[in-house]
Amino acid sequence: MRRLFAVLSVVLFLGAAALLPAVAEERTVVGTIVRLDPAGGVLAVRDAAGASWSYKVEADAGIDLSAFRPGDRVKVTIGRATPLNMITAADLLRKGDRVEKAPY
Repeated sequence: MRRLFAVLSVVLFLGAAALLPAVAEERTVVGTIVRLDPAGGVLAVRDAAGASWSYKVEADAGIDLSAFRPGDRVKVTIGRATPLNMITAADLLRKGDRVEKAPY
């Protein structure tokens, strides 16, 4: 009976773990800047599939948006684990995240 209980517990645990959201180590979006507010620390990037990604740069992130212009092709990398299915108005860019020009 104990063995059956142990097996059922493992099966139940694995089934519950499969329902939890996946976590990625790093997420990168490459696209064109469609909206930019360097003073407010906000930018929006449209990727090749037409999806728009909004970002809000935190003050201590060390990212200078004044070097960019609307129409620039950029690569935005969030270098920490983030839930893939998280829905927010804008992803926060923090220290360690990057915004850099990307080649065409």
